[in-house]
Amino acid sequence: MRRDLRQDLPALSGGTATDTATAAADLRASRRRLVTEGVGIAVSAAGFGFVYGLSAREAGFSPLEAIAMSVIVFAGAAQFAAVGYVAAGLAWPGVVLLTGLLNARHLLYSAALRPWLRDVPFPRRAVMAHLLTDEAFALTIGHFRRIDRTDEWGFWVAAIGTTFIPWNLATIAGVFLGGQIPDPARLGIDIIFPAAMVGLAVGLITGRRELVAAIVGACIAVIVALVTSPSIGIVSGGIIGPAIGLLVPARVAHETAPIGTTASAERYAMPGSALDPEVVDEAAGATDDPEAAR
Repeated sequence: MRRDLRQDLPALSGGTATDTATAAADLRASRRRLVTEGVGIAVSAAGFGFVYGLSAREAGFSPLEAIAMSVIVFAGAAQFAAVGYVAAGLAWPGVVLLTGLLNARHLLYSAALRPWLRDVPFPRRAVMAHLLTDEAFALTIGHFRRIDRTDEWGFWVAAIGTTFIPWNLATIAGVFLGGQIPDPARLGIDIIFPAAMVGLAVGLITGRRELVAAIVGACIAVIVALVTSPSIGIVSGGIIGPAIGLLVPARVAHETAPIGTTASAERYAMPGSALDPEVVDEAAGATDDPEAAR
């Protein structure tokens, strides 16, 4: 029996080394995939950051205000919305309320990442929360699922390398380039902000609920703005529109990518980065086959 035990020990050790080498190879492969997918997102983030910088200058933001907003707020679509609200003269409570509603999906993103990041110290998790975006969530959750464990390096690359740095550098470029243009309207640059907002709004429509909310909100905002003021119209449309949209029954909503899900986040990433079918299939197979899982 002792002889058999001694003969088994080397094989057991060899298996452990093989598993470790396989895990390391999988980690490297997943990291390479994350970086590759992040390149496309970085280009997109830079483009939108540049447009934001131009829009902020057009709305009357100083260079310091526009740049500080990208660093401190760092909220993409919410920054575009905030620029429009400020330009319309909306009071700060309204700006906070409406941008908060726009970013409510991040509660679901953070809840989905919590099981993976529970062992990360609180100070680092607080920084992660600040840097969390649709794109960072999509890349990170896909990376974690592929390797079936947490990899902080992957999150920092997804959050900082592919979004935070490109967005802020492009914001700086847009701010200072916009400041050099004497008459933006003459070059048609004044259309950049509304065009960007329309594009972002269309991208958020994934079913009848969002469609109803967008149409009702826009109609109410225009009507109330004509009767009272633009700021009141913005608040009215921003609150009543989504409320009416929520009244659409789920059975007829036909949502293809509900806000806050990985399917929603995947629309902001390279195809397949948020939800890897191979990882899901492997996980399902391991659950169904106890011997394979063992």
